[in-house]
Amino acid sequence: MKKEVIAIILGGGAGSRLYPLTATRSKPAVPIAGKYRLVDIPISNCLNSGIGRMYVLTQFNSASLNKHIKNTYHFSAFSSAFVDIIAAEQTPDNPTWFQGTADAVRQSLRHVEQQDFDYVLILSGDQLYQMDFQEMVDRHIKEDADISIATIPVGDREAPEFGILKTGEGDLITSFIEKPSKEVLGEWISDTGPEMKTMGRVYLASMGIYIFSRKVLFDLLQETHKDATDFGKEIIPTSIENYKVLSYQYDGYWTDIGNIYSFFEANLALTQDIPPFNLFDNSKAVYTRARMLPPAKISGTTLEKTIIAEGCIINASRVENSVIGIRTRIGTGTTVVSSYIMGTDYYETLEDMNNSVSKGLPKLGIGERCYIKNAIIDKNCRIGNDVRINGGHHLANSDHSLYTIKEGIIVVKKGAILPDGFVI
Repeated sequence: MKKEVIAIILGGGAGSRLYPLTATRSKPAVPIAGKYRLVDIPISNCLNSGIGRMYVLTQFNSASLNKHIKNTYHFSAFSSAFVDIIAAEQTPDNPTWFQGTADAVRQSLRHVEQQDFDYVLILSGDQLYQMDFQEMVDRHIKEDADISIATIPVGDREAPEFGILKTGEGDLITSFIEKPSKEVLGEWISDTGPEMKTMGRVYLASMGIYIFSRKVLFDLLQETHKDATDFGKEIIPTSIENYKVLSYQYDGYWTDIGNIYSFFEANLALTQDIPPFNLFDNSKAVYTRARMLPPAKISGTTLEKTIIAEGCIINASRVENSVIGIRTRIGTGTTVVSSYIMGTDYYETLEDMNNSVSKGLPKLGIGERCYIKNAIIDKNCRIGNDVRINGGHHLANSDHSLYTIKEGIIVVKKGAILPDGFVI
């Protein structure tokens, strides 16, 4: 494990754009790909890059995230590796919560500085990508940089959502603009290489992945920018004039899971024949909690481009272009198309099921003869028989006690109970 690098993973704000998935959990704790959580992605990238010492900074709805990390990341007594949570805390000299990315790191430095390290890798907890940070660290050291920023080429449509930068000789960053308007974009075109040019990806966007040399980070946060709250808006733009700031261009798959649509797309993309994010890679394993679950049991179901996690009992007639999460139960005659079913945290016993039915409650999972399309079904839902959930752009955005509709995607809220014959 790399001794000179320590990683800080930012737990993100309230995650309101991912609502209702973030109603009871923080953004990094949102389940992804049927069996993982978003925070598993940066942690796995660190472990695969030989970086074993990590802090996860949390503030909102952090109970399920804390529990997941506590239950998942155990290291040998002979290893220096750890994944520690630093929750926002009020202290006599600082009565406020985290005010932004830079402020969160600043407030955490008193815990982090006790470690022995030369470089700090700062990551976001809500992105989907596979990256070897070792290459980026080696480049940072070789070029004797003060700050390195991972960048990715983007096109016209995405550029206004990111910090866009330009580089000069030796990939040194010469200028930076946060979320430029469409009118000024033309001035920010970069040479991103012939392959990226042909795809129209001609702007260099910051991925929100930074390496700081130790002294530079402490100087910036505790001396020159004591009141700055955000890296992208405040610290990075002013550092370009005073420090050696390097761009590390990454050309692989990367998506920022900022809203329901991008979350939905990223999950369904995993069902493709050759998905852009490869879960089936020996050298880039994604780690998560090891659950002692039985294999999935499937009967009488036609499956097409579908990922099924362990512990499922599926009797559906057809499941297509969907991700089916742990312990999902789907009844006979049901069709699921282009949906993400997150699964459940526990099984109902036969006795529990009979009790539920006697009280007029649907069983845990999805009932019989249902039709579900363009939907995200959050954890522990009870969906009765003959329920129709048909998402699409014909539906207006709205929020109900049982479900939310965003951009045509129906999100059934965690623990919701949809009675027999319910229609959305």
